[in-house]
Amino acid sequence: MLKELVIAIQSYYKAHRFIIKHKLWKWILIPGIIYALLFFTGMWLFWSSSTQAITWLSAKLGVIQWLKESDNSLFNFLFIFSSIIFRLILMFFYFSLFKYIFLIVGSPVFAYLSEKTEAILEEKDFPFSMAQLLKDIARGIKLALRNTLWQTVYTLAILILSMIPVVGWITPVIAFLIECYYYGFSMLDYSCERHKLTPSQSIEFIGRHKGLAIGNGIVFFLLHGVLIIGWVLAPAYAVVAATISLYHQKDEY
Repeated sequence: MLKELVIAIQSYYKAHRFIIKHKLWKWILIPGIIYALLFFTGMWLFWSSSTQAITWLSAKLGVIQWLKESDNSLFNFLFIFSSIIFRLILMFFYFSLFKYIFLIVGSPVFAYLSEKTEAILEEKDFPFSMAQLLKDIARGIKLALRNTLWQTVYTLAILILSMIPVVGWITPVIAFLIECYYYGFSMLDYSCERHKLTPSQSIEFIGRHKGLAIGNGIVFFLLHGVLIIGWVLAPAYAVVAATISLYHQKDEY
């Protein structure tokens, strides 16, 4: 798995050189700008609403009043730290839902970009088919809904665990890795579908190559640390990088 993590991370550098060489910028910038605008708006709404949610929950549970009465600095520290952890988990959950909506809406562009990348790598054309494109979109929606369901289950379990002092402090790392895996899964599935793998076969295949999925998702999230530019480049770069990383595994399909 460590080897696949390295391959997935290196694929972003290869994707950058690939995009420059083959002048794919219009397929990168248009969906990227839309994504960046939606991401900024969504995160602003999340941050303001999450503060209200935590305040409301704390008041309902009587935590704030209890802390005032106890006047214990250790308990206050644990509450503040747990609130931060809880907000981080909520952020991953929100980001997950936002991500799947964008993947569903952008699936035609991402499917085409993945196909074009592999066509250039193999020096051949994949004939355009509207029927196949609609099939790809339907498959993408189906898998997105499936992944949303499972990730919601995992996230709810992690939210409960995050409320436990000390033990819950590791939950953001777990949530981050799960988020990375499912995002990378979506990027890799475009190639799996093109090679005629059924959804169940794709799930099984990517499950054997978790490192590629997690590595792709890790770099995708790290790109969000580069304000604006990273937000614009992250989605399409992830598609191209996933296609390149999986191209060398094609004999295993």
